[in-house]
Amino acid sequence: MLESWRWFGPQDPVTLSHARQAGARGIVTALHHIYDGRVWSPDDVAERMALVKNAGMVWSVCESIPVNSAIKLRNENWRRYVDAWKQSLANLGKGGVPVVCYNFMPVVDWTRTNLLYPTPVGGLALRFDMIDFIAYDVFVLKRAAAEESYKTTLVEAARERLAGMSDEDVQTLERNIIAGLPGGEDSHTRETIRTHIAAFDDLSDDDMRSNLVEFLKEVVPVAAENNVRLAIHPDDPPFSLFGLPRVVSKSEDIETILSAVNHTANGITLCAGSYGSRHGNDVVGMASRFAERIHFAHLRNVTKEPDGSFIESEHLGGDANMVSLISVLRREERRRAAVGRADSIIPMRPDHGHLLIDDQAKKVNPGYSCIGRLKGLAELRGVIAAVDQLDVQAASTPLPFCRGTRLERMP
Repeated sequence: MLESWRWFGPQDPVTLSHARQAGARGIVTALHHIYDGRVWSPDDVAERMALVKNAGMVWSVCESIPVNSAIKLRNENWRRYVDAWKQSLANLGKGGVPVVCYNFMPVVDWTRTNLLYPTPVGGLALRFDMIDFIAYDVFVLKRAAAEESYKTTLVEAARERLAGMSDEDVQTLERNIIAGLPGGEDSHTRETIRTHIAAFDDLSDDDMRSNLVEFLKEVVPVAAENNVRLAIHPDDPPFSLFGLPRVVSKSEDIETILSAVNHTANGITLCAGSYGSRHGNDVVGMASRFAERIHFAHLRNVTKEPDGSFIESEHLGGDANMVSLISVLRREERRRAAVGRADSIIPMRPDHGHLLIDDQAKKVNPGYSCIGRLKGLAELRGVIAAVDQLDVQAASTPLPFCRGTRLERMP
């Protein structure tokens, strides 16, 4: 697997040098300073490519070209933004970027309610608390019909939770939810997010899905022509927020996406943390089912709670068996190599990391500290090496396995 590292450009406090020292060989980045719908020119792409190359790495994945709301709504500005997206995609491909990760989440990108949740060992993690989110949606934002979106017991729990919050607590919660997290397209105020949500009031899940399919019909041929593999990222979290449609959340959604335009260039980002945040999603099973079309992997883990809340856990310590997941991905890489696929090496990155040690005293992007990701990448690298060694040994001499351990391999 191509060990890669998310980097937000020259203003990122975690530098390219840090990424290289962490052991990364690929960089996952985008032209975050051009997120206003303009075309990314060949010169823009070449400049970013040179920065990465001069640091001793390759630009392995573009994450992401923002998909404007006009595309998701398919409104009167749709054609303008689709054409710009296609041109940026073509310029990335001509410039040598092999994979483009993107998402189709309306209004809000990836969302958390707590960016500094204490872990038992003293680190700080990202957390999505369903009760806190409902408290904001129903009683602070006061979205129309918000209360109807949730079970009565959860709404009452949210009412009690809000009663115990200070004004500062509410402001922090609002900032965490709507001010925008790293890599997101927009930062909202309470008034602007109400307006943006209202624009989707008449759009059903089926409408949103149809608009995604029309988008794919436009962009997949451009990707194929320019040797780019598209990798759609799942909704994060993979369920409705603010009553908005979410159409990249489960296996059935992936099946719809891949069958809508059945071409190798149309693939997915296997984000273990995002898909793993939904009850009922079997991340390892999903990886096995759609392995042929996985073009990028986000290796992150979560621990879920019954009400829909979750915490971003240790990379090897959450609900998903990361050893089994990596086994699936490595088998797919070997299969691709055996049939001569040029994309036999799947880029991956340690997705997010706890805020640890000295980084707690520094200003870093939430989820994208240096030490936490370095730790995660080192752990994942160790798993990859162990999985490979076990597979080599298994091919020659069957070995007994200790049932019930995290190193037990799935069949």
